[in-house]
Amino acid sequence: MSKFVKNIITEELKKRLDGVENALLVNVVGMQVNDSNKLRANLAEKDIRLLVVKNSLAARATKGTILESAFDGLAGTTALCWGASDIVALAKEIVKASKEKQFAKFAILGGVMDGEAFAAEQVVEISKWPTREEQIAILLGQITGVAAGLSSQLLSGGANLASQIKQRWDGDEEETTSDEPAAAAAE
Repeated sequence: MSKFVKNIITEELKKRLDGVENALLVNVVGMQVNDSNKLRANLAEKDIRLLVVKNSLAARATKGTILESAFDGLAGTTALCWGASDIVALAKEIVKASKEKQFAKFAILGGVMDGEAFAAEQVVEISKWPTREEQIAILLGQITGVAAGLSSQLLSGGANLASQIKQRWDGDEEETTSDEPAAAAAE
């Protein structure tokens, strides 16, 4: 490949990867074309992009960026996956796809998060973390749980008082209704 072509490809990769902060590296070499297309379609439904790149060109394109450490020591061809709502959601989908028998040749190689490269085993660990949406739900549950407890504490005093007043009121009605038959019998 000529230097001119390499520069064109490098610039195109820079444009595509602009703004990408977290990505996973996977191996798609050896997959059947139909399986590869189905994998890409499954990932695209979840807003995940998959790009097959030559590692040397990707290393040139990501030099000086947060993704630079992902391509250290790699040779040959790799696929780069990015997208989803966060790195955890991305890892969950990639791990799920790697376990499917249809995509047997699909393998996780590692990734990069916040400029730090990590291995394939760590991708599996990251996939077990709660996603951003799950973390927000947990936090809101904790906040509203305290507020609900406080609300019930504040309202319980008034409810107790209302219950006692109602019991007293019901007790007064029973006394007046029980006195009337006794008064009628005395006459």
